[in-house]
Amino acid sequence: MGVELPALSREEFGERLSVCGPGGASERLEGLLYLHYSELRRWNRRISLVGPIERGAVVERHYGESLEGLRFLGDHQGELVDLGSGGGFPGFVLAAARPDLSVTLVEARERKWSFLESVCRKTGLSCKCLNARVDASPVEGLPIEIDWITARAVGFEDLGLSVLLPRLTPQGALLLWVGARDPEIPSTLEVRGEHLLAGSRFKRILEIVRKSDDSEDR
Repeated sequence: MGVELPALSREEFGERLSVCGPGGASERLEGLLYLHYSELRRWNRRISLVGPIERGAVVERHYGESLEGLRFLGDHQGELVDLGSGGGFPGFVLAAARPDLSVTLVEARERKWSFLESVCRKTGLSCKCLNARVDASPVEGLPIEIDWITARAVGFEDLGLSVLLPRLTPQGALLLWVGARDPEIPSTLEVRGEHLLAGSRFKRILEIVRKSDDSEDR
């Protein structure tokens, strides 16, 4: 059994969301995310999409921290693949904020995948939802070329990079929501940027890219 999330009104949700992420949220985005929250609250009683420790700060902890990823997406269209999407963080939130992107949500656990399928239908978002685990085996349905790979609360060793990196475009990036400890990344990759999440002393988003020729020569 999951925990009971707070019964927030649309106004309360919007007020808390307004201070999150770069530039706040438009009325359209607020409406989509509030509908998502309403579904999250209903489903969470049964399948624990959000843990009890996060109950009191669910807007800031999940929606706000997901929106922080927007600063790394630029303003061009592309393919985004979110690994271990769970309740839709950050992938669903980024898809709602950037409807111009093609977003694929990948979730191995069937009940959480069912939630993602349901909430995408109810909000009208055209995300592709894959019930799969990305490991050393190919996954049917992944885009041939990927511009961004996002992951939150997924260990670096579980990202299935042997499958994903060949699909990453030359200008593509991994966006990882991490804690104080940096992941051990392959020598072919490097951290290009990082952003400290609001309200935290150590939680960050890392932007990881392929090393340039200049970096490899040093």
